[in-house]
Amino acid sequence: KETSSPSLGKDRADTVIIGGGCVGVSLAYHLAKAGLKDVVLLEKSELTAGSTWHAAGLTTYFHPGINLKKIHAYSIKLYEKLEEETGQPVGFHQPGSIRIASTPTRVDEFKYQMTRAGWHPTEQYLITPEKVQELFPLLNMDKVLAGLYNPGDGHIDPYSLTMALAAGARKYGAQLNYPVQVTNLNSRSDGTWEVETPLGIIQAKRIVNTAGFWARDIGKMIGLQHPLIPVHHQYVVTSTIPEVKALKTELPVIRDLEGSYYLRQERDGLLFGPYESEEKMKLQESWVTNGVPPGFGKELFESDLDRIMEHIEAAMEMVPVLRKADIVNTIAGPITYSPDILPMVGPHQGVRNYWVAIGFGYGIIHAGGIGKFLSDWILEGEPPFDLIEVDPNRYGKWTTTEYTAAKARESYGFNNIVGYPKEERFAGRPTERTSGLYDLLKSKCSMGFHAGWEQPHWFYKPGDETGYKPSFRRTNWFDPVSREYKQVMEKVGVIDLSPFGKFKVKGTDSVKLLDHLFANVVPKVGSTNISHMLTPRGKVYAELTVSQLYPGQFMLVTGSGSELHDLRWIEEKVTRGGYKVEIENMTDEMGVLSVAGPYARQVLQKLTNEDLSDASFKFLQCRHLKLSDIAVTAIRISYTGELGWELYHRKEDSVPLYSAIMEAGQKEGIDDFGTYALNVLRLEKGFRAWGAEMNCDTNPLEAGLEYFVKLNKAADFTGKQALKQIKEKGLKRRLVYLTLETDNVDPEGNESVWHNGKARTIVIGNTTSGCFSYGAQQSLAFAYVPMELSKVGQKLEVELLGKNYPATVIQEPLVLTEPTRMRLQRKGEIPKV
Repeated sequence: KETSSPSLGKDRADTVIIGGGCVGVSLAYHLAKAGLKDVVLLEKSELTAGSTWHAAGLTTYFHPGINLKKIHAYSIKLYEKLEEETGQPVGFHQPGSIRIASTPTRVDEFKYQMTRAGWHPTEQYLITPEKVQELFPLLNMDKVLAGLYNPGDGHIDPYSLTMALAAGARKYGAQLNYPVQVTNLNSRSDGTWEVETPLGIIQAKRIVNTAGFWARDIGKMIGLQHPLIPVHHQYVVTSTIPEVKALKTELPVIRDLEGSYYLRQERDGLLFGPYESEEKMKLQESWVTNGVPPGFGKELFESDLDRIMEHIEAAMEMVPVLRKADIVNTIAGPITYSPDILPMVGPHQGVRNYWVAIGFGYGIIHAGGIGKFLSDWILEGEPPFDLIEVDPNRYGKWTTTEYTAAKARESYGFNNIVGYPKEERFAGRPTERTSGLYDLLKSKCSMGFHAGWEQPHWFYKPGDETGYKPSFRRTNWFDPVSREYKQVMEKVGVIDLSPFGKFKVKGTDSVKLLDHLFANVVPKVGSTNISHMLTPRGKVYAELTVSQLYPGQFMLVTGSGSELHDLRWIEEKVTRGGYKVEIENMTDEMGVLSVAGPYARQVLQKLTNEDLSDASFKFLQCRHLKLSDIAVTAIRISYTGELGWELYHRKEDSVPLYSAIMEAGQKEGIDDFGTYALNVLRLEKGFRAWGAEMNCDTNPLEAGLEYFVKLNKAADFTGKQALKQIKEKGLKRRLVYLTLETDNVDPEGNESVWHNGKARTIVIGNTTSGCFSYGAQQSLAFAYVPMELSKVGQKLEVELLGKNYPATVIQEPLVLTEPTRMRLQRKGEIPKV
C-alpha cells in the first residue's frame, strides 16, 4: 500500500495535475517519462479515490469511433509492458472479448464495424455461433447469431494499474503529493497559475484538471461550468461456480448487447455489470447542484438490485450457470458522464494554459492512451492525431445542467444501442441554441443536431415517410434528398446555415495575424477565400472562409463543430505573437441563409437595387447590401458548387429575410433543401470537408488542397517549413475520387478500401466520405490510397456491410462547378454538368 506524502515539495512546477485517479497518474507518468521536469500531481485524499478504485477494469480494443481505437490500442500495449517496466504487478488478464449479436440488425452493425476496423492495425473478427460457443462454452446459444471477437481484450485491476503508473511516474521524476487539496486557482496576467492548497501555493506554467467527479468543482474555481454528472453504476460479483472453476482457460469477456450488460470471469465466479435504461438509471444530481460531499473518497452508494433485475434475468438466460450462483458482492459507485459519454480532453478555450482530461465513462481503457495523447500535445504544441470528438470545446454556454442530465441519462441507457450511420439522439433537444428559423421549419423537416443547433437534414413532402428512420441501407430520406438535389441543380433552393462558427477580426495587426495563421494569401478588401490553418507539423488544423469586409476588418467562418476548437487556436496565436487585434465571436448573434441554383441571381435581384450580375458581383466577392430592406453581408460562394450566395444577417432578421426570399422565388419554383442534399452536391463537385478529407491526421498536399496553399508567399505561416519538407520527400498516399457499383447501400466514410494484388486481396486505404450521386446514379466516395494505386482508371474495392463492391478511381470532379462552367462557356467550350 502507498505511503502518503502530504507536502508540496516545491513552490514552482511546470505542470500541476489535479487528481490522482488512473488518468491523472497516467499523464504524470507520460510527461515525466518524456523528460518534462517539475511535474507535480496533487490528490486530495489518496490515489485511485473516486471512480478508479471500484471500476470493473474492462479493457478492449473495440470502439465504434475511428480515432479512439488508437487510444484503446495504446493503453493495452502499455499495460502489457508496465509490470516489467515498473516492477509492480498490474493483474492484467487478456482472455479476449466477444460482443454478441442476437438480431439481424446487430449482425449488420458488426459488418459495419468490421469495415471501419479493417484499416486499423488491431485484430477484430466476425465469428460464427460455433466459434462463439467454442470460446465461451457456458453460453445458451438459442439467440446467438454472430460474435464480434477482439483477441487481447480483457480486464485489469484498476488499483494495481494506478500504482504501477505511479511507481513509473516517480521513477522518471514526477512528484505525487497527497493528501493535498486544491482550494483555489488564480490565473496570472502572464498566463501562469497560482494553485492554492492548505500547505501553500504552487506556481505553475499550466494546470491539468483530471479530478474525475470533482472536476466540476475545480472548473467552478475559474468560472467554468464543465458539463459533467455522476451516474450510479452497479456490478455484481458471484461466489465460486463449479462449472467456471472446472474450465482450463479463462472465459472471454462477453457483452450481450440486447441484454445491455458485460460479463466476465472473476476468479472462479462471474462478474457482470448492466447499463439500465434511461428511465431506470440513477444520476447523483445533488452533487451537481451542491458539489461532491466533503470527504467522499473511497465510499460507495447503496446497491439497488431491483433497478437492474431485468438485466440479471437476461444474464441468467444467456449464461444459465448464473441461476445457481450466489451474489457475494454488489458494487454501486459513481462514474462521471459527459452528455455524449465521451471524455473531454485538451486545452480549454477562453482560459490560458488550463487543460482537462475529465468525463471518463471508461477511464481504465482510456487512461494509458489519453495520458500519452495529452503528454504529446503539451510537449509538442499540437495533438499527435485527430481526436476532435473529445475536444472539450465541443460544448459551450448552451450546455446547461438540465441538458447534461438529460443527455447523461440517454447516453447511459444507450450504452449498448445499435450504432447506425447518421445517428440522431433526441434527449435534451432543442437547446437554447436554435436558429431564427427553427420554429418556422421544425415541423417541415427532419432536424439534425450540430454543436447545440438544430439544422434541417431533409424536408418532408406529402407522401413521404417522415421522421427519423435509421438504417445501414438506404432509408426514408433517400428519395426526398434526390428531389432536393434536383431542386438546386435545376431551379433554386434555400438552406439554413446559421450553425456556422462566425468570428469578426479587426485591429492594426489583423492582416499580419491572418497572414501568419493561414496558408493562403490574405484576401483583398471585398474578397473572400478558402484558407487553412496548419499545425507546426503541417497537418490541417482547420478550414475557414476568410472575407475582408473593410480594410483590416475580417469575417472568418468555420463549420459548426469546430467553432471553439478554431477560436482557441486563433486566440493562442494572438497571445503568443502579441498581435494587436480584437476577436469577436458572432456565432449566436448572426444567422446565415444560403440561396443556390441557376435561378438564385434572378430571385435575389428582385429584392435589391444592387447589381448582382456576374460582371458586377463576381464569384468569391463579398459586400454589404440590403435585401428587402434587411441588411446582409452577402458572399458569392456556395458549398453546392452552383450559382449562389451566403447571406449573413442579424439572427432576429432570419424570418423576414427567409419569407422575402421565398416570396420572391415563387415564379422560379423556389424550395427548401437540407444538409443531406448539400453533402451530395459538394461531393459531386469534388469539394473536401474538414473532419473527413482533411484533419490533424492529413497534410493539405495529400488532401489535394495545393491550390489553397501558397508556399511562395512571404509570410512564414505556421506549418510552412514542415510542408516544404513533406513536398520535397514526396507523398506516400493521396486522396482519390471513386465511383462504386453498389446495390441498396452507400459509402459514408471510414470504410476499408481493398486492392486485389498479386498474392491476395488486402486493405490498402480508407474512404473519408461518400454518398449516392443522384447526378451519376451511382455511389461516390473520397478515399486515401497509396500513390501507386491512385491513378485514374485504377480498380479497387470498397467494403460495405460485409461485401466488397467494385470501385474505380475517376477524374474529379464528377460535376463541374458553376463558375468553371461559365468560364468554359465564355471560351466557347461545352462544359459537362
